[in-house]
Amino acid sequence: MRTDKVVHFVWFETSLNSDQFIDKWENYTRSVNSDANVTLQESKRNNMFKYVAQHRCDSTGFQFLFTKAAKNTRLRETEIKTKLIGGYSVLHEERAHEAKKGENKVFAFLTHPGADLNFYKQLRVPKKLNIYGAYYENCAYAYILEFFVKHEYASEIVEQLKQHSAVEVGIYKACALHAV
Repeated sequence: MRTDKVVHFVWFETSLNSDQFIDKWENYTRSVNSDANVTLQESKRNNMFKYVAQHRCDSTGFQFLFTKAAKNTRLRETEIKTKLIGGYSVLHEERAHEAKKGENKVFAFLTHPGADLNFYKQLRVPKKLNIYGAYYENCAYAYILEFFVKHEYASEIVEQLKQHSAVEVGIYKACALHAV
């Protein structure tokens, strides 16, 4: 495992579906030195979409810039709430690549720095697990857990996580970004 790698997470919430959101996404300057290595995932709940962007880079080469392009005043703007979650180091990695066909990602966000991470490694659902630990003091969460599970196990693992103190849990699927 490479400790010089940092994964920066950014969370978006909007009523825009993935095609509409990605069009807006293309109007933003994302992150210097990491745009070629960004993964965007979407989760839908109650007619709202949540997106998690993962920006991978080394610990010395990251500058996060998220600035809007010029607005077209004739078009009504759709609200996109943005939250910079923070930069996280990889503590445990079972999957270096993205979800495979037939899989979902389940993210769990933990606030307690003393969380028993072995509990999450031993969940009864067949999975691959990546664990990210806060790299900076001002990160929104102590840990981010990224589970790779087959579609049929996604709801089961979400229920197990909700019962064991995860602050925020969601099932996500990958969004295809346009070529940069």
